[in-house]
Amino acid sequence: MSNSLVSIQIIPKTEKNEDVIPYVDHAISLIEKSGLKYEVHPLETTIEGELSTIFGLIEKMNEAMVEKGCSNVISQIKVLYQPSGASMDDLTSKYRT
Repeated sequence: MSNSLVSIQIIPKTEKNEDVIPYVDHAISLIEKSGLKYEVHPLETTIEGELSTIFGLIEKMNEAMVEKGCSNVISQIKVLYQPSGASMDDLTSKYRT
């Protein structure tokens, strides 16, 4: 079982203040390619997995934004680290219909 849930909101600063949605879409595609379980929400994406793996992915996402021409990136993250196991389903199942 995974030991962490990490929610990330990535905010890339573009050179000409263009729409950041294509950049965010690229960041989400990196999450998808990682094979980790994730859910996209309106203001953040939550990733389930091992903490070190997720942090490595976040580093990769930030580097990708710079490679795409962003001068900097703000990544706002929330972390639940629970060695006994953490899952989105366990925390949210009672709210799902």
